[in-house]
Amino acid sequence: MAKLRVNKIAAVGVSTETTGSVFFDGTDDFMSLDGSSDFAFGTGDFAIEFWVYFNAGSFSSDSVDPNLIDFRPDNTNGAYPSIQYDTSANNLRYYVNTANRIDGGQLSDQTWYHIALEREGTSTKMYVNGSQVGSTYSDSTDYLVGANRPVIACQGHNTSNNNRRLDGYISNLRICKGHAVYKSNFTPPTKELDVHPQSVFLGLYDGENIFADKTGRHIIAAYGDRVSGLGTAAQSPIGITTENPGLIRDVDPTTGPTFQGGVGYNSQNWLTLPKGTTADRNRTGGRGILGGGRTPTKQNIIEFVNISSAGNAQDFGDLTSARSSLASCSSSTRGLFSGGENSSNAVISTIDFITISSTSNSSDFGNLSASRKFPSACSSTTRGVFSGGSPTLVNTIDYVEIPTLGNALDFGDLTEVAVYGAGCSSQTRGIFALGQGSPADVNVINYVTIASTGDAQDFGDLTQARSQLASCSSSTRGIFGGGFVSPTGVNTIDYITITTLGNAQDFGDLPSTNRAFYACSSLNRGVFAGGYSPTNVIQFVTISSTGNANDFGDLTLARFNLSACSDSHGGIS
Repeated sequence: MAKLRVNKIAAVGVSTETTGSVFFDGTDDFMSLDGSSDFAFGTGDFAIEFWVYFNAGSFSSDSVDPNLIDFRPDNTNGAYPSIQYDTSANNLRYYVNTANRIDGGQLSDQTWYHIALEREGTSTKMYVNGSQVGSTYSDSTDYLVGANRPVIACQGHNTSNNNRRLDGYISNLRICKGHAVYKSNFTPPTKELDVHPQSVFLGLYDGENIFADKTGRHIIAAYGDRVSGLGTAAQSPIGITTENPGLIRDVDPTTGPTFQGGVGYNSQNWLTLPKGTTADRNRTGGRGILGGGRTPTKQNIIEFVNISSAGNAQDFGDLTSARSSLASCSSSTRGLFSGGENSSNAVISTIDFITISSTSNSSDFGNLSASRKFPSACSSTTRGVFSGGSPTLVNTIDYVEIPTLGNALDFGDLTEVAVYGAGCSSQTRGIFALGQGSPADVNVINYVTIASTGDAQDFGDLTQARSQLASCSSSTRGIFGGGFVSPTGVNTIDYITITTLGNAQDFGDLPSTNRAFYACSSLNRGVFAGGYSPTNVIQFVTISSTGNANDFGDLTLARFNLSACSDSHGGIS
């Protein structure tokens, strides 16, 4: 892992920790986005900006012509933006509708350049290091975007053409729709770029996490020498921070710097500070909350555990009514318990809330969009998302804003109807293992971008089709434990890397088969509680590793079809 360095004491509000870049080797490496309508600019304003560094020898052949960002589909020209470098003419260029529209002049290798292209009204301009280059293009183009576009460091018109690949680095690629950022000559930014209200993408700023998008809106695919299709953080493009544009990260003057990687400074020896953000390090322990369930009688009990330690659960308070088959999610301060089946076996839409740091009975929050039991849930710092459920199988997804009391709103749909599934999340992405479809169990995993709305998309598959499983997560990894495979439970534990797409992999095993239970987590520990028979067993795993679950303690009351949440899971920033 690349080591970022702090070379001097930071001034108030400024960190000397440098921002990152992503490396492309000039042959097979490139990245692509998801062809979202976010990148179809239409006839409106837009802005594309980034830093680029060409390695030595990048311009040695007149046929290289590296494409820096390209919105064109394969074998298609037309109303698609493309920023390229023409090595035969030594010319940076903006290309659209089969012609060069702006000639940006000659660049050099082994030098960082800030490139910006933007349209305001019908005037499209290109800037290099803050100065306009070439002529203003009179531009009324109705811009489109191709499927799985734009591509980065590659020619969109022909992605198999290795002569059109970048040998170098790109940093801080920001795309804004409906917004021209600069409009006239400017001084290039000296700090890592931030998300504007109109930003639809901001990535390639962290060499240690090449799939990060600050907007949380899009999935980045990586292609390279060692991978064909979607990559992972361990695969090409390499994404090491050996070159950076000299940008620094902003630091909150009150809370101080946010350290994202192993950070040190030059001294007689390396000093490596703890990984994770400062907020992360304040919540690596945390409190887990366990509510409701069946014995088989419906229960209103709420208990809590301290996730960083081991021990038996303790009494927290009561739900507003006894119920089972409910779902739970949380922010760092508030836990929500949603839906379920009450003591009269009626399916309900009730949402309760608690303050996690206290001990008390729950209070009314609002209602789901419809009454349902066995939904799945996940959450970010501010938003809870609920999916699926029965008694009539649905593909419904709805959401609430956790800080604000009120009823759930429509979010979108799962890829298919589902019940008995499980949800978990990173700070930007919600994950749903669907569980039982119609009519049988499925191994399907869906994902959503929590901050947006829209239908879920396919993520990959579990190692086996099953329902009644439990899930939890750190900020990067999701864990799925146990479940039901007719006619019995299983002890399987799977894991996924949330920032990528792909199938789950084997993690280890529960000590025994279990189903109809729930899990919660801190950033480094997942806790599985209760289960069918019923049982009072609580077990834990270390999320960043692989291995079998270990004994944690016991619930105060053995039960199944309960729910759980925490103040420190991977969805909380």
